[in-house]
Amino acid sequence: MSDAKTASSTIHDARPPGCDGALVLADGTVFWGRGAGIQGVALGEICFNTSLTGYQEILTDPSYAGQIITFTFPHIGNVGTNPDDTESLTPAVRGCILRADITDPASWRSSEHLDAWLKKNNLVALTGIDTRRLTRRIRDGGAPIGAMINMGRPDETIDIPALKEMANSWPGLEGMDLAKEVSCTQTYAWDQADWSLKGGYATQTDPEYHVVAVDFGAKHNILRCLAASGCKVTVVPGHTTADEILGLKPDGVFLSNGPGDPAATGVYAVPMIKALLDANMPTFGICLGHQMLCLAVGAKSKKMHMGHRGANHPVKDLATGKIEITSQNHGFVIDADTLPSGITLTHTSLFDGTLEGISVDGKPAFSVQYHPEASPGPQDSHYLFERFVKMIAENA
Repeated sequence: MSDAKTASSTIHDARPPGCDGALVLADGTVFWGRGAGIQGVALGEICFNTSLTGYQEILTDPSYAGQIITFTFPHIGNVGTNPDDTESLTPAVRGCILRADITDPASWRSSEHLDAWLKKNNLVALTGIDTRRLTRRIRDGGAPIGAMINMGRPDETIDIPALKEMANSWPGLEGMDLAKEVSCTQTYAWDQADWSLKGGYATQTDPEYHVVAVDFGAKHNILRCLAASGCKVTVVPGHTTADEILGLKPDGVFLSNGPGDPAATGVYAVPMIKALLDANMPTFGICLGHQMLCLAVGAKSKKMHMGHRGANHPVKDLATGKIEITSQNHGFVIDADTLPSGITLTHTSLFDGTLEGISVDGKPAFSVQYHPEASPGPQDSHYLFERFVKMIAENA
């Protein structure tokens, strides 16, 4: 199993020795591998992430609901896991796919081996997969639906036709409102701020402004960035109405990241955002929140061929000409050709030219497609939280 080629095959190839797991795509392609995490089956859209660091933050990002992550970087597990680096209490990802066996941790911050962490969080994983071949398959053919299984023993029979049928029966992410599955169910206060080497996470005790964060699947570090920027943060469920939000008397509203099809989530989110815009409420959206804002002003979303997922995506600020290296995770995008008049395109991707940010003319509202909270990094876009706070101050 030392050669990656021995760990993958088509449906017609024999099962290689030592393999107790497999990934089966809807078209019948089979990738044989070795099981990690829990024994069981995971079903979802197969995507890839090119980040070299931050696998724990990625695995706990709620935006991965309905997906199985292929890590293109082979050495996953090298820093272990710890309680500080989680972005949600319960991972929404369906599973993960790795090239090499999980690396033993070599970090003083590690409190648990990644394999033990996967088991504790009820996640199926496969190692020994030819991730280069799988990534090329996604790049060329788009993100496929797949079913993966960890049998736990290499002598157990794996029913490949049944897994293929499962993959073909899954409807895919288009039309799915997954935000409702990862959003909080009750309103709560958040005061945890930025992390330091000596003190851990700080606590916001003297906020200047009150921000309501609408949770479509918010990452914890987004809320930390808001608190660190001087905000009292109240987190509300994604289905909260504009009247309920305005009743909390916020100085600004933040629209969070999240998973699924923005058109499906927009059924209840768009009317709320339209009302906030009518009230001239300072509004800042990222990722799904960005898409919700765009839908609210009349633009349209579309499914991407393979999405953007990684920590090295260059984005150009069209106003300043500055290039930011950004962290991204999205499979849908706003069609720039559908932006109505009165909307300014502010940022574009230098990978494929897709829309990465807008502002609403005459309104205190802007949004970006990428993840400025930088978890994982880089931190080039942290300034956007300061821009939001400045906008609040100007409209106070």
